[in-house]
Amino acid sequence: MANEQTTEQAEGAMPDWSAYRGVLIVVEQRDGAAKKVSWQLLGEGKKLAAKLDAPLMALVIGEGVAHLAEEAVHYGADRVYLCEAPELRTYRTRPYSRVCLKLIEEAKPEIVLFGATATGRDLAGAIATHLPTGLTADTTQLDVEPPPSRLLLASRPAFSEKMMATILCKQYRPQMATARAGVFQALPKDTARQGEIVAIEAAMREEEIAAQVLDFLHETGKLNLEEAEIIVAGGRGLGGPEPFGLLAELAEALGGVVGASRAAVDAGWIGHEHQVGQTGATVRPKLYFAIGISGAVQHTVGMSNADVVVAINKDEKAPIFQFAHYGMVGDLFKLVPAITQEVKKRRTLFTKPAADTTASIPTLERSEAK
Repeated sequence: MANEQTTEQAEGAMPDWSAYRGVLIVVEQRDGAAKKVSWQLLGEGKKLAAKLDAPLMALVIGEGVAHLAEEAVHYGADRVYLCEAPELRTYRTRPYSRVCLKLIEEAKPEIVLFGATATGRDLAGAIATHLPTGLTADTTQLDVEPPPSRLLLASRPAFSEKMMATILCKQYRPQMATARAGVFQALPKDTARQGEIVAIEAAMREEEIAAQVLDFLHETGKLNLEEAEIIVAGGRGLGGPEPFGLLAELAEALGGVVGASRAAVDAGWIGHEHQVGQTGATVRPKLYFAIGISGAVQHTVGMSNADVVVAINKDEKAPIFQFAHYGMVGDLFKLVPAITQEVKKRRTLFTKPAADTTASIPTLERSEAK
């Protein structure tokens, strides 16, 4: 009987993960340029590492990407692992995952984070399968329990976006997650910051890799809401697809792109690639116009981190005004063309870049709600 109780206690006990320490961010790059989500994750990783009293690490993989290792230090990494080889120039699952697996085995980070991009999702899934360990996908909130548990609290929308689920990985290490771009904020770049850069070797040679990259076709004209600095978004209040032409004209004048709420997308007024929100893109632009958008939670969680939010709605009690820095109550069919005309007029008077547009709306009244 005593032996049975001892066995049950052993099976229920937490494994000893004391050898695993630190937070590792896998930096995603293409053609030597890092994805913004990588620096955003370093900013969030810094907070997690501080709570755990552990180092913040980064991994940079590619060819001719040593400058990104230095940038990772400037954005907060204490130690950067750099793996450069010709066969790593273009992303392929097997060689990249082998580098990650080897480093995880040797460095033993307790948390590993990836951007929730096509590449990040593919790479994270391959690594989690081989370790094996758990993987929380598409997270929008990250936190940790303090020692001794040191558990990663990875939260994401669940049950048709009606609630947030916090997922734990108690029995395995490292704890892994992919995170949406635009959710977290990068630290200010500090070029004076010093850190350790450690060169590591590639885990596979070219002849060992089954897949070959023959060519890489860059798609032109594709909308990228997550990288946009100015977004002009419309919702159900537009009443149909035609008014999106007014928004497109304003976006063009500002040097931005057109976004939309889920209601407008579900109505078939505009494509899903324009959708901002829990089931669309999470954005962090410098300027965000919310036009004819009521302000449902599904939408606001995707744009509330914008530097400046301008709301236009005929309903003065619309929830969107609680998130707006500037609000205009009135007919969007009169206000939007007037703003567009004023922006075009001022662009002919000044030589400022199109992206510097916050000064182009001097007559808007600041909302007291935020």
